[in-house]
Amino acid sequence: MQQQFREKDEIIIPENPVSRFLFSSTRSAWIWLFIRLYVGYTWITAGWKKVTSDAWTGEGAGGAIQGFVKGALAKAEEGHDVSAWYAWFLEYTVLPNAKVFGFMVAYGEVLVGLGLILGLLTGIAAFFGGLMNVSFLFAGTISTNPLLFIFATWLVMAWKVAGWYGLDRWALSYLGTPWTRSNAHRGSAISK
Repeated sequence: MQQQFREKDEIIIPENPVSRFLFSSTRSAWIWLFIRLYVGYTWITAGWKKVTSDAWTGEGAGGAIQGFVKGALAKAEEGHDVSAWYAWFLEYTVLPNAKVFGFMVAYGEVLVGLGLILGLLTGIAAFFGGLMNVSFLFAGTISTNPLLFIFATWLVMAWKVAGWYGLDRWALSYLGTPWTRSNAHRGSAISK
């Protein structure tokens, strides 16, 4: 009885045509391919520079993170660009574990770049790329982070089709994401 009540109270609002095209139609997949390749290339090149740098993953691992964090803490002390709560996180979590965070950032950037370029788990890769962008922004670093964060957010929203021209086309169906042709379900959202 309670299940029937819930179904009667549920209202399904159909997507507008623009959202349906951008986020649910494979016809838009070429748009996401270009965005994916640009963002992926940006991440993989930045990550590879870090992976091959002594200050990130070599003998001096953690040195680059320490310098970055100290710069962010100086901005926080001046009252510019870095919030007190994020400065606390940087000082008491990141700084004492700079070596670990150095490896995480360097290899994380490479993995995000690979995921986006290959179109494998695109939404997840874009989410973690966006998370790194926000972390850099919170630390007071502008650079390309706002643009990359916007693109990452769009790719997360378009996860169903963003990897269509990539490995997601097969990986997501293997993992249980059902992709069906639109004519099989046309109007089903409206009729429910």
